[in-house]
Amino acid sequence: MEALLAIIIAGLVGAGVYLVLRAHTFPVVLGLTLLSYGVNLFLFATGRLTVGQPAVIDDLAAGYADPLPQALVLTAIVIAFGMTAFVIMLALKARKELGNDHVDGREDEDDRAEPRNETRDAGEAGV
Repeated sequence: MEALLAIIIAGLVGAGVYLVLRAHTFPVVLGLTLLSYGVNLFLFATGRLTVGQPAVIDDLAAGYADPLPQALVLTAIVIAFGMTAFVIMLALKARKELGNDHVDGREDEDDRAEPRNETRDAGEAGV
């Protein structure tokens, strides 16, 4: 089970890093989201979650559950949501001002190529 969880966390973090390094803003937002999922799973895995134990130590309980991993994951979820909203608004503003969604503000090779005018090409071929 631990190996499966480690593979899932590695897959989420690897895909997140790959998408963060892309050149357009939407894959970057998806990559940040996948990274936050991977971090949340990692925090849960390192927290040694216990089932059926109280979160607060009392005199009658033989054991207790550590509430710290749960608090960290809840905080990480809130921060990830706020970060995602901020990055989306930043991307929309950059798209409006720059006219493209490239993270550096540069145009791709495909964006620079002039679109072909099909009607003009068809008219020249018939002459």
